[in-house]
Amino acid sequence: MARDRFTPDFDPDCGDTALGIARQDIVIGRWQGLRELLRSTGPDWPVRGHRVRRLAQVCASSSTVETWLAAEPSPDALVLRAATETTRAFNVAIAAGRGVPIDQHRVDGAVMACLQAAQAYPEDPTPWVSLISVARLYPSGVRRQELARWWDELHGRDPYSVEGHLQVLHYYAARWHGSHGLMYDFARDAAGVSPPGCALPVLVQYARVEEFRYAQDAAADGRAPVRLGQHWKNDGAVSDIERTWQRWFADRPETEVAPAELRDVNHLAHAACHAGVREVAAPLLTLLGRRGTRTPWSYTGEPERELLKWRKDLRLRS
Repeated sequence: MARDRFTPDFDPDCGDTALGIARQDIVIGRWQGLRELLRSTGPDWPVRGHRVRRLAQVCASSSTVETWLAAEPSPDALVLRAATETTRAFNVAIAAGRGVPIDQHRVDGAVMACLQAAQAYPEDPTPWVSLISVARLYPSGVRRQELARWWDELHGRDPYSVEGHLQVLHYYAARWHGSHGLMYDFARDAAGVSPPGCALPVLVQYARVEEFRYAQDAAADGRAPVRLGQHWKNDGAVSDIERTWQRWFADRPETEVAPAELRDVNHLAHAACHAGVREVAAPLLTLLGRRGTRTPWSYTGEPERELLKWRKDLRLRS
C-alpha cells in the first residue's frame, strides 16, 4: 500500500477543538458558546489570550459580541469586545492601504474599549495586550510614558506573556514606530531574563521576520535594494537560533505543542530551516508533525510547499 503524501494542517484554531466549536457559534450569531468557552478557560492567560484573539478575528465581521454585551454585559464580553474592536481597526487600516490616513475615531474607540475591559476584569492581561497592539495605529504612536504605563500593567499581570512582548516588539519595529536596533534590543533583553523552558527567546526569531518583511516592503516601494542573501544564515542569526533552542527546549519535558504556542514553534522551525541549522530544524519539524501556521512560512514562499521542501531536505518521514 502506498504511503499517504504528507499534507500540512493549517488549522486556524491550532488544534483547539473547543475554540473551533465556539467559532462556529459566531457564524450563526450564537453568543452563549463564547461565554461558556471563556468561562471554562479561566485565568490560564496564554490559552485565554489565544482564544480571545481567534474569536475576535471572527467577531470582527459580525455583531455577535455586541449581541452578547446587550444581553449580558459581563467582563468576558467586554474583553472580547476590546479585542474585536482592535481587530476591526487593523482590518480598516489594511483595507485602506499604505499611506492612507487611519480612521482616528475608530482607533480611539478601540482604545476606550480596551480600557473599559481592563477596568471590568482587573486581573486579565488580555485587554492590555489589545491596547498595546492598537497603539501602533496612531500615526506617531503614543507617548513613551503612556506605552511604558500600559506595559507595566501587562507585565505585572503576566510577565512572560509571549503575545504581550510580541506586540511591544511590533510597536518598536521599523515598520511602525522604532528601528531594527530597538526591536532586537527589546527581544534580546526579554530573552535574557526569561526562565528556562519559557518561549520568550523566540522573540528574536520574530524580530528577524520583521526585518525581512521591512526589507521586502522597501524594495517593493523602490526605497532600497534587496539585500537579503545572508539574512537568515549569518553568524548572528545562527547563534540566536541555537540560544533559543537551548533556553526553550533543552529542559522541556513536554512532547506536545500546545495550540497557544504553535505559531511560536513554527517561527523557530522556519528560522532553523532557512539558516541550515539541521540539528534544530529536524526535531522541531518532527515535533510539529502535520501542524503548521501559515506565518512565517508565507513570507518566504507558499506555506505548504515550504514545509514539504524542508521536510524532504531533512529526510523526514511522512
